[in-house]
Amino acid sequence: MGKPTGFLEYMRETPVDRTPLERIKDWSEFHLRMDERKLRNQGARCMDCGVPFCQTGKLISGMAAGCPIHNLIPEFNDLVYRGLWRQAYERLNKTNNFPDFTGRVCPAPCEGSCVLGITSPPVAIKNNEYAIIERAFEEGWVLPHEPRTRTGKKIAIIGSGPSGLAAAEQLNSAGHTVAIYERADRPGGLLMYGIPNMKLDKREVVLRRIELMKQAGVTIYCNADIGDHIPPQELLAEHDALILCTGATQPRNLPVEGRQLEGVHYAMEFLTSSTKALLSENAPAITARDKHVIVIGGGDTGTDCVGTSLRQGCRSVTQIEIMPKPPLERQPGNPWPEWPKVLKTDYGQEEAIARQGADPRVFQTTVKKLQGDSQGRLQSIVTVQVKWDKNDKGQFIPVEQPGTEKELPAQLVLIAMGFLGPEQPLLKELSIETDARSNIKAEHERHRTNHPKIFAAGDCRRGQSLVVWAINEGRAAARECDRYLMGATQLP
Repeated sequence: MGKPTGFLEYMRETPVDRTPLERIKDWSEFHLRMDERKLRNQGARCMDCGVPFCQTGKLISGMAAGCPIHNLIPEFNDLVYRGLWRQAYERLNKTNNFPDFTGRVCPAPCEGSCVLGITSPPVAIKNNEYAIIERAFEEGWVLPHEPRTRTGKKIAIIGSGPSGLAAAEQLNSAGHTVAIYERADRPGGLLMYGIPNMKLDKREVVLRRIELMKQAGVTIYCNADIGDHIPPQELLAEHDALILCTGATQPRNLPVEGRQLEGVHYAMEFLTSSTKALLSENAPAITARDKHVIVIGGGDTGTDCVGTSLRQGCRSVTQIEIMPKPPLERQPGNPWPEWPKVLKTDYGQEEAIARQGADPRVFQTTVKKLQGDSQGRLQSIVTVQVKWDKNDKGQFIPVEQPGTEKELPAQLVLIAMGFLGPEQPLLKELSIETDARSNIKAEHERHRTNHPKIFAAGDCRRGQSLVVWAINEGRAAARECDRYLMGATQLP
């Protein structure tokens, strides 16, 4: 512990963002950098707790409490406080393959479980992580992890999202020959097409990391749709093991009248087309320009749709959330170190407030129907307020409240209601067993499917989750795959 009284002397500080009305004019990342003195002060606030809950990574009440990849947080905070940046990077690199991703997009469950957070604002852990990795890139400390020898074992990974990339980097470092197969035209999975550029820059951050992996010996094939372009059984026969990292890409639908109208899209269709248009000038895009936009869903993906719509020049944007408005502070039923279920005003809502003068979110509301013109083009939606009551089984369900219907203009509706699980055709071709939620059946920390040569990691195994959980899964699947191939493993 670098400064025993640091948590008493310094308040929490995070980077200043570019102003909302300025940043919606471009697609650049909007966080500004903090100077070293302030970063070191934040490191000094870390209390070196007897039990550092920030790095536990357990599920409490179904939510992450602490860092899922068990970052050595008190250690790297102390090293930041002391100005030992190279050592801080080495500590961070022990547990996290991609702090350049998590330092930008992770919701920081570590901070929700910070012991200091019981009585004061928590340590700014996420920003210190970001500062460490960016300093490491600037200083040239981040190098390709090329192994000294090769084992002769060949592994195929289907999917280049965070779990696939983490598994690939770990297995490559163990000396195996790793090939990633990605069906999209660019690698990265949701890092490339599911998260917009202003949160995670594609060229400067995602492709920077992928290029390092290629230099280390990982091969990545794009436009390689296993089950369509490449027979899965053929891929399996040519490799010693296969890891499925396909994600949970089946979106939850909105089964209401008018769903078929022109102008109704899944959120991922919209976000993907927006990023493709940004990276390739001639790529067609679903655009929000000059339209009234309705985003259905209150999660991170919904927020990304709000921010993207504003940058595209929408006339207005409204975000509809079926759940009640969260409280401003922790409630007795949501104690530390659980993830704090409090109202969060994210970047998209901040921008909408600055542009429109009010929070775009409407809580405890659902869409009753979509209405179009004679050409089948979306024109408006009808919403209704709901109340959450228990049914005869004791389950909470939304109940429509009569007389609360409202019509809103809409030329673009974006469905951001989450995902139901992985796509099934590939799993059926490989005869992979699934659980009751249609996810791949493979025990956590074991990750082996019913086929002895096939492992699974990430959202396709655990369901829709966080980037940091995907990295955890990829590392664990790599460890078990290495154990299967070699009889033992030294992978962490």
